[in-house]
Amino acid sequence: MRKTTHPAGTVHRLSIDSKALVGNRLGDPATRIVDVYVPHGHDGKDLPLLVDLVGYTAGGPAHTAWKSFTENVPERLDRLIGDGKMAPVAVAFPDCYSRLGGNQYVNSPIIGNYEDFLIAEMLPEVETRFGCGGAGKRGVFGKSSGGFGALVHAMRHPDIWSAAAGHSGDAGFENLYLPEFPATLRALAKSGNSIEKWLTGFEAKPKLDGKDTLVLMILAQAASFDPDPDPNAFLGLRLPVTLDTCELIEERWQNWLRWDPARMVQTKADAIGKLKAFYLECGTEDQYNILYGTRRIHKTLNQRGISHRYEEFPDTHSGVDYRMDVSLPYLAQALSA
Repeated sequence: MRKTTHPAGTVHRLSIDSKALVGNRLGDPATRIVDVYVPHGHDGKDLPLLVDLVGYTAGGPAHTAWKSFTENVPERLDRLIGDGKMAPVAVAFPDCYSRLGGNQYVNSPIIGNYEDFLIAEMLPEVETRFGCGGAGKRGVFGKSSGGFGALVHAMRHPDIWSAAAGHSGDAGFENLYLPEFPATLRALAKSGNSIEKWLTGFEAKPKLDGKDTLVLMILAQAASFDPDPDPNAFLGLRLPVTLDTCELIEERWQNWLRWDPARMVQTKADAIGKLKAFYLECGTEDQYNILYGTRRIHKTLNQRGISHRYEEFPDTHSGVDYRMDVSLPYLAQALSA
């Protein structure tokens, strides 16, 4: 049952054979689904293009699928556009799900070169097929890991993206990840401190719980930020802490920190300044402590005089899709000008 009475846009499903993802160590398929939303009354031609990077444990099609009690993203777009609160846009929903439960949307020899996939393969395919996007008319947005992806892409590729929105995007790694390492080690200890045994056991379980997912998340981040160069290491996975005493291995931890948006912005603020619009937000009750890293990004941008829109709202990290009602019209307006 649809959640809005406005005429429905159309969701098209593409399948892209990626060269960038061939040979990833997880053995994930290189052929990827990309759903593309086109609003009612449009064929996509000359519309701005937004790209939705979903959070950890999801893939792009999760945002186009039916949802109970609330809207999926196409229904949200139908309502916002139908009510005149948002300029018409096309939206791409790439499936970047991995064996490790998700993606940070950067190049990784373990997970795959998703940064290259999104920019060099997905964008040309979608834009050619629908006549949308193009220089000055592309935006990227996401929440959590997807928010991280949006922030990093904005800072690394202002020549590609002209607008970005980060909802509760991973930032402030000291506050976000350090608290998770002890529980990860306790879980691995039950498998003889073997990542291979733990992951094999995890994949064989008939029922998963939240604790499993948090361990898998840490492994996914390790694959993104600090892949083991040893070809004999299981899937190239290693942690930035000692397995017995949970002490930081400084060289490995520095590899993680190089990807922290709260640190990246120190040298990449000028890139954000090149965008038409940059939106940043986090809930004040975020249970992963991302608020503090987000504030650091905001503070740095203010100090550098970089124009952006920053908001905090009284909520947690979970169930905050309603915040798209704020960010998406903002991005669409900037890209339609």
